[in-house]
Amino acid sequence: MAPVLTSPLVSTQWLADHLGADELVVLDASVHTAGAGRDTRWTTAEASYEQDGHVPGARYADLVEAFSAPGSDLPFTRPDVERFEAAARGLGVTNDSTVIVYDDSVSEWSARLWWIFRSFGFDSVAVLDGGFTKWRGEGRPVRVGALRTPPPGATGAAGADGPDALVAGEERPLWVDHDRVARAVSGEEPAALVLAAPGPSLGDDHPPIVPGSTRITVDTLVDPDTNAYLRGPELREAFAPVLDADEIVTYCGVGTAACADALALTLLGHEKVRVYDGSLADWWRQQPEPLAS
Repeated sequence: MAPVLTSPLVSTQWLADHLGADELVVLDASVHTAGAGRDTRWTTAEASYEQDGHVPGARYADLVEAFSAPGSDLPFTRPDVERFEAAARGLGVTNDSTVIVYDDSVSEWSARLWWIFRSFGFDSVAVLDGGFTKWRGEGRPVRVGALRTPPPGATGAAGADGPDALVAGEERPLWVDHDRVARAVSGEEPAALVLAAPGPSLGDDHPPIVPGSTRITVDTLVDPDTNAYLRGPELREAFAPVLDADEIVTYCGVGTAACADALALTLLGHEKVRVYDGSLADWWRQQPEPLAS
């Protein structure tokens, strides 16, 4: 039987206690970045996963390619259902799996994958609180090298096309687009707009952010010593300016850190949180160019 989840987060001790359990799938969703603002570049962290180590039994989940829409002119555009199913099945995820996702940053990448899974109706998924930073810092076991054997539920393996093969549910309305954000800005359809991207990631010279936004950046939501999410009153205080809003839309540079804020709001019990897919990369390209002087 797969381990049962009771929260969007699991502790490092919980994962240590359940490693090797039937139907448990652990995924490293780390992504590495260089540059800032419009010059940011993203690369998979698979080499680091292999050479620097990972949680034993974890497989690498490629957010840059496999779990993003191919051919999009924006990075990290969410995949369609067929691509999601293929990527998840390729990592051994079945309808009966419990999926734990982590990364080597402040959980923005693992939260992004968590949000994608949930958007396709898969709820047995959680983020490792504190991620690989906390896991390794506690001296827990680390495996170096790639996993060469295909996971039991992977495409081409026994059961991949059987009754337990992952079938996504109906896509949930967990995303918004430019038009929805524009209606929030104009007041036509109110929503609290939350910027999750830390200032340095946007660079020093960039177009204006979405008007009316509240800055609640992902780096302020974790304990600097443990990398774990704040809890209770501390987390509620961080979101105090927006918690009373009926709907909250989070965004960042490309829609990744926004998912970490969305996870935190889910922890606080807010029932109508949306992520602006494309975020500022999409917003900036649709704003009129300033007139030449």
